[in-house]
Amino acid sequence: MPQPTHMEWQQIFIKDFDGAAALEIVVRTLIMFIFVLLLLRASGKKGVRQLSIFEVAIIIALGSAAGDPMFHEDDAIIPSLVVFAAILAFYRLLTWLAAKNEKFESVLEGDPVVIIENGEIVLNNKGKSPFAKDEFFAEMRGKGIEHMGQVRLGILETNGSVSFFYFPDEEVKPGLPVLPSTHTVECSEISEEGLYSCCYCGTTGPLHTGKHICKRCGQEKWAKSLNCPRIT
Repeated sequence: MPQPTHMEWQQIFIKDFDGAAALEIVVRTLIMFIFVLLLLRASGKKGVRQLSIFEVAIIIALGSAAGDPMFHEDDAIIPSLVVFAAILAFYRLLTWLAAKNEKFESVLEGDPVVIIENGEIVLNNKGKSPFAKDEFFAEMRGKGIEHMGQVRLGILETNGSVSFFYFPDEEVKPGLPVLPSTHTVECSEISEEGLYSCCYCGTTGPLHTGKHICKRCGQEKWAKSLNCPRIT
């Protein structure tokens, strides 16, 4: 099989690219980056964690509008700035409408969702959790939560963050450990009587030896419950 020649490699990787083209790309990139930054500052947001799905869509649209003029010499910068202005105006209009109408705001931004209530994961009408459990466990560990029995309420906010409300120390109840699997022993058959929590939904109660099916979610995997207060 013939190998590509030097000219063919040059055509693949360099083509007509030279120092002048590189300098033009650098200038275009800096200009578009500055305008993207200015537009984001004009939106009033302080960080990515504050972005809703709607605002993420705006960021994607900005990236698309900014990308081509950065390295395509046939794409002028001014038309992209017009796109930027249209995106900002559209964003301001929608946020104004959302401020005037709660139903429109709900459609645009979504609603907060309760994911943990009284130390148990909230299930849908099919007995399933619509969320990725490991992600919320990571959020809980980041807040110093060791087990779900410490949490009275967990709410998934519209910007993707999770808000937690805790039981007072004297009201903390046994709950499912949220520690990594290396620190949590899970089993499908109970070898020693005691308090156990369902590994899927957090339902907690005394179990005798043998196999058990969770009455809330129908799963069969259990972990030894913890009952320690939260360390703040």
